[in-house]
Amino acid sequence: MNLTATPVVAAFDLDGTLTEGGSVFKWLRYVCGDGPTFRAALVLSEPLALGALRSGPSADRAKERLFERLLRGRDLESLRGASREFAVAHLEARGRPRTLARLAWHLDQGHDVVVVSASPQLYVDVVAERLGARGALGTRLAVDERGTLSGTYLGRNCRGSEKLRRFTEWVEAQNFSSEPTVYAYGNSRGDRRLLLAATFPYDVGRLGPVGALRRFPRLPR
Repeated sequence: MNLTATPVVAAFDLDGTLTEGGSVFKWLRYVCGDGPTFRAALVLSEPLALGALRSGPSADRAKERLFERLLRGRDLESLRGASREFAVAHLEARGRPRTLARLAWHLDQGHDVVVVSASPQLYVDVVAERLGARGALGTRLAVDERGTLSGTYLGRNCRGSEKLRRFTEWVEAQNFSSEPTVYAYGNSRGDRRLLLAATFPYDVGRLGPVGALRRFPRLPR
């Protein structure tokens, strides 16, 4: 835990922030195979396209339907092993040096770092562990008493208001001695609420002044 007078927490999104582009579809291809994943995406092409266009609940529902089609009935422990392999390889191949350097700076300063992502908790945990982050918050998947996935979310997709809620819950659970100073880094509409709540919010997206987070300052070079 941060032992300075004022605690400092740095929250980092994953996809498009710590790494290049999205990871969910790549993860599904890795753990389920290219054929099944592309076929499922083809069947759900309309809701997936609508979700990408509208974002919000439409995107959440489309993603969950894709998970149900591909993950229902799978064993959690075997999926966990494959997810670890994927996360390590993905971080090494697609990590963004600038934001990874910023995360390392926070760690050097003794700040508490947490990765907050809409990607599955299964591999957000691994990414956070590899980077030395204290916390990992991702989309949780429902599992029955036999350790079998239903393909549905456990709770809600960790984006937008849910991302902020989960982060706030995590901060409260740390029992800091005082209200922490919060740095937040994101790249998309799903990060807006988290950034609005931060003391020091940063847009690290590629679109810059024409992106969804253009109202926020850019990460200094």
